[in-house]
Amino acid sequence: MNEALQIDWGGLAPLIIVFAAAFGGLLVEAAVPKAVRLYVQVGLAVAALAAAFVTVTVLLLGDKQTTAFSIEGTAIGSVVLDGPGLFLQATIAILAIVAVLLLAERRTTRGGDFVAEAAVVADSAADIQQRRSDGATEIFPLTLFAVGGMMMFVTAGDLLTMFVALEMLSLPLYLLCGLAKRRRLISQEAALKYFLLGAFASAFYVYGMAMLYGFAGTVDLAGINQAGISSGQPRLFLYIGVAMLAVALLFKAGAVPFHMWTPDVYTGAPTPVTALMAACVKVAAFGGLLRVFNVGLASSAWDWHLILTVIAVATMLGGAIFAVTQRNIKRLLAYSSIANAGYLLVGVIALGEAVGQTMFYLAAYGFTVIAAFAVVSLVRDGDEEATHLSRWAGLGKNSPGTAVVVTILMLALAGLPFTSGFAAKFSLFAAALQADELGLVIVGVVSSAILAFPYLRVVVLLWLNEPAPDAPTVNLPSPMAGTVVAAGVVATLFLGLFPGYLLDIVDQASIFLNT
Repeated sequence: MNEALQIDWGGLAPLIIVFAAAFGGLLVEAAVPKAVRLYVQVGLAVAALAAAFVTVTVLLLGDKQTTAFSIEGTAIGSVVLDGPGLFLQATIAILAIVAVLLLAERRTTRGGDFVAEAAVVADSAADIQQRRSDGATEIFPLTLFAVGGMMMFVTAGDLLTMFVALEMLSLPLYLLCGLAKRRRLISQEAALKYFLLGAFASAFYVYGMAMLYGFAGTVDLAGINQAGISSGQPRLFLYIGVAMLAVALLFKAGAVPFHMWTPDVYTGAPTPVTALMAACVKVAAFGGLLRVFNVGLASSAWDWHLILTVIAVATMLGGAIFAVTQRNIKRLLAYSSIANAGYLLVGVIALGEAVGQTMFYLAAYGFTVIAAFAVVSLVRDGDEEATHLSRWAGLGKNSPGTAVVVTILMLALAGLPFTSGFAAKFSLFAAALQADELGLVIVGVVSSAILAFPYLRVVVLLWLNEPAPDAPTVNLPSPMAGTVVAAGVVATLFLGLFPGYLLDIVDQASIFLNT
């Protein structure tokens, strides 16, 4: 063949950097002495993610709108370098840096939150003995592989590449969820649930991809969108394909009724992994949803609009109502994540009118929720996290600084003015109104009002209740965990007070290639 494949190496540089660092982390595990391995792994991961963030930022500022591969000038849409994809890559990279710092925290728990040897039988004598040991450092290359998969997922231009990226981001997370040092059986149960349900979701994705290929004759998203107008194949293929594909993507997003794994996994996984999932996986999942529905299925919006609207309503109301009944702070944040998935689905349904506002929401929510889980990891009963809300009573009297941080984060999650949560919801709902989605906006406002109750209840517990005689302690964080909390609080306040800076950026980066 005389056809020459052209590759945009500059556009692929962020992915190359992250995956190269992940493989480098495996070499570090084999070659670097254990005494210094943690510092090498953390430095490598942070440096790689920072380099990827800078590279993506340069591409984004250059207003890049192209594909990474082409043959004789004909674009191949496997990896698409456009505004939304690059912005979401940058968001994932910066949130991943914050998450890696939380993964590296060692001061709150001796040796960290992760088990030293995962193969040791849970709660055996050897397991109890290894609780005094430093946690495994393999978590860092696993995290980089997952982050690389997320960054590929949001720029995938066809369903096959998207599936590879989906598996790349999922498999390391299944492992990371089961590596908690304490309460290992609960952690392993969470990992098994996530793995089994994730495997079913992947099967749905492949079946949906096959149906859409049968309908359109291609797995390219732009080709599927064109087939929605001109294909002579039975539209039943399209309906089945969209339904199966949506099941897999909505599972990753944690939308009702595909949300059942979320509370158990968020509770059982090590808290730093929960923070990574709540922020970065949420960005990746909705990045994929935005691309699929805006680029691949916009021409058939009439066919899927109603069912996705029903799912969004159920997700907003279900997440908020179940959050009210929670007595565990991690489960409260899990159901909050489900409700927020419903708000983000409003942006997906609104299509091009709300792409930029949805990306703003993802960035704002990501910083807030990572900081929230970081604080959860600091409030402890001995060696265990004090996750029951009753244990947080009176925290404002014993640790006023921590209580102020928690208050800011809870108010942001509740969507009160002068926080990033308010700016994100206001901009998203305003965009949805412009897209004539009044019903969804009304449900979103009602859901937000319901969801404010459990957040404000936490604030009341902190400041107006008396602490118990055996009240939990707030561990002094290391500079790494302190940086995580500080970054989350600063981003929450800055994006609440000055949202225009980021809104201008997302507005300019909201156009998908081939739309």
